[in-house]
Amino acid sequence: MCGIVGYIGDGNATEIIIDGLKKLEYRGYDSSGIAVYEDHKILVEKVKGRIANLEEKIKDKKFTSHVGIGHTRWATHGAPSDVNSHPHSNMDNSIAVVHNGIIENYIELKEWLIKNHNIVFRSETDTEVIAHLISVFYEDDLTDAVYKAVEKMRGAYAIGVVSANEPDKIVAVRRDAPLIAGLGDGCNFIASDIPALLKHVRKIYLIENNETVVLTKNDVKIYNADREEVKRDVFNVTWDADAAEKEGYDHFMLKEIHEQPKGISETLNRRLDEDGMIKLDGIKLSKNDLEKFNKVYIVACGTAYHAGLVGKFIIEKLAKIPVEVDVASEFRYRDPFVDENTLFIAISQSGETLDTLAALREAKSKGARILSVVNVVGSSVARESDDVFYTWAGPEIAVASTKAYTTQLVCMYLIALYMAKTKEIIEKELYDKYIEELKEIPEKLNTILNKEQDIYEMAKDLYKREQVFFIGRGPDAGVSYEGSLKLKEISYINSFAIAAGELKHGTIALIEQGTLVIALATQDKLFEKMLSNIQEVKARGAYVIGLAKENNKDIETQSDRVIYIPQCMDEVSPLLSVVPLQILAYYISKLRGCDIDKPKNLAKSVTVE
Repeated sequence: MCGIVGYIGDGNATEIIIDGLKKLEYRGYDSSGIAVYEDHKILVEKVKGRIANLEEKIKDKKFTSHVGIGHTRWATHGAPSDVNSHPHSNMDNSIAVVHNGIIENYIELKEWLIKNHNIVFRSETDTEVIAHLISVFYEDDLTDAVYKAVEKMRGAYAIGVVSANEPDKIVAVRRDAPLIAGLGDGCNFIASDIPALLKHVRKIYLIENNETVVLTKNDVKIYNADREEVKRDVFNVTWDADAAEKEGYDHFMLKEIHEQPKGISETLNRRLDEDGMIKLDGIKLSKNDLEKFNKVYIVACGTAYHAGLVGKFIIEKLAKIPVEVDVASEFRYRDPFVDENTLFIAISQSGETLDTLAALREAKSKGARILSVVNVVGSSVARESDDVFYTWAGPEIAVASTKAYTTQLVCMYLIALYMAKTKEIIEKELYDKYIEELKEIPEKLNTILNKEQDIYEMAKDLYKREQVFFIGRGPDAGVSYEGSLKLKEISYINSFAIAAGELKHGTIALIEQGTLVIALATQDKLFEKMLSNIQEVKARGAYVIGLAKENNKDIETQSDRVIYIPQCMDEVSPLLSVVPLQILAYYISKLRGCDIDKPKNLAKSVTVE
């Protein structure tokens, strides 16, 4: 969470930093601020609310500084307020800090600073501790002071620091939170993510864990924890800056829903040769490797976890290996049964999700083989994995994930098929059928997207509801969880998903006259079972929206409204069925007047526990 931008060069630092912060607002948006070197001192301006509030506050100030740092916040320590906003300063305002992450021992450090150095704190944040700590250690060398402060700090964080005494540099540190450095011509940058810098640079350094980076306008130097300089290859960003813009759509979420056919095509076609054989490039999983694995763990958070639920279904079905799906935040605290015969699959859109990264490290320490599915090249999860399967979704800006989910699903299908083919346990005819079905998904998705207006009309009748239940069986159950999450996170409707067969074990007590139930019934083998479950909720007065394949018209006899998806194999239906649910959630949220791309209390990249 939180977004950091720093700039040093000949341009107007304030304008460049604010422009970069706007590109990172998906990481947090309850407050923002900047610190710039102006008139031989550090000037800090910060305010509660969106970046537009910050722009309004400083619009009449004639900042001319060429160096500064900025921050957009997702609150952890201290409620959103002007005072708790970043940047934070030391007592004489000569040092300013921006921070993404958490300092776990901040109370201990705060008490030490108060007792031994008479520090007076202004905010409730853990970040302010960093500014005072650096100040205590400062002796005419900002880099040295930062190193000494970091030695005292525990937690996961990235920080950027400026000092009025050394206005020719920015010092930044990465520890378990994302940080990059951008390389310009007579200017350099730091940021939490690539979109903040694309307007200005294409060459970046991916800062590794426990590294310190020192920027001047003409140089960027990286040092390890032992203060030794590290040489780093330049990473060239190849995707278009326009990919991070709305391009005429009202919201990033709607744009990204419509980008799913392309994202799926890219993810699929980059992994298939002319004969339809799956090529995993740098991933080397041999038949011996796969036969050695006696268990697969899929570990992820949120939407990626829901992709893992579908992944479990398809890997077990095709590769015949037991799969356990676990929430990353719970995995490492229960001493999981992991060893060298375990394949650990980490799924993360950003590749920086802290819980997933921590779970990965736990599994790796026990000897597991690590395969990651990520969207961001060079991310932490990717760098710490043995094998990486990149999705090709392109940048995803909306907090509510859409195209990342469907491209993750494609990866799950390809991994399962590759395993089955390599183990020689799938017939060629069936393998070819799966490949053809996957190739047809983008065009079938376009068919669904062309009916967007119909779903909008349905949303008009539903947006005032305050409680919704999603039900399904088999892979539909996993999609139900994702559909429910999409609705609740952007519309704030109390939405709940459950496997349909579990309804009668308690949850059906909540069904009453007019309760909205969205019933997924895309599995031909389970269709009659789902009709029975729909009858159960209808008997209690539920208003049912059924979702089925277009040939299963019998669902109309049990549902009040029906959404149809094109015909497909049962197994690949999640790639289609989730999209109407995304569209429905989008329009319900829009009709309720919600901030779709920036839902309250949420952020895109979760880099704290």
